[in-house]
Amino acid sequence: MEQPAITIAEVGIGEILKILPHRYPFLLVDRIIDIRGDQEGIGIKNVTVNEPVFQGHFPERPVFPGVLVIEGMAQTAGVIGLLSMGEEARKRAVYFLTVDKCKFRKPIFPGQTIEYHMRKMTRRREMWWFHGDARVDGVTVAEADVGAMLTD
Repeated sequence: MEQPAITIAEVGIGEILKILPHRYPFLLVDRIIDIRGDQEGIGIKNVTVNEPVFQGHFPERPVFPGVLVIEGMAQTAGVIGLLSMGEEARKRAVYFLTVDKCKFRKPIFPGQTIEYHMRKMTRRREMWWFHGDARVDGVTVAEADVGAMLTD
């Protein structure tokens, strides 16, 4: 019999830094809310004009790169997966495994907040596959299926 999923209201940046190896400028999630076991959660990324990527993408009309949106989805999925496995698993590395069915629908600009709505599709041993919808103001701006793998 499957155990009921534990719900976590919010994981802040301090806990994310303990779970993920990423650091500025490559940490792409500020907090994660509404986590339900390894089933789902919402990562939050506040996009600011001060981010180094905007020096070259594009100085006259800064647009947050789509590839970083997908990485933010993967980081959110990684935290959700690691949290569900307990304290001992957090000492292990989680790697981005796959990206499929990726679509970019609208650009993201400085001053906007991205919500990475991640939902588990399947899990096999220490690998997870999630579907993610990146939303700004409730509108889907990108979507993808991402996979992550826990390693030693």
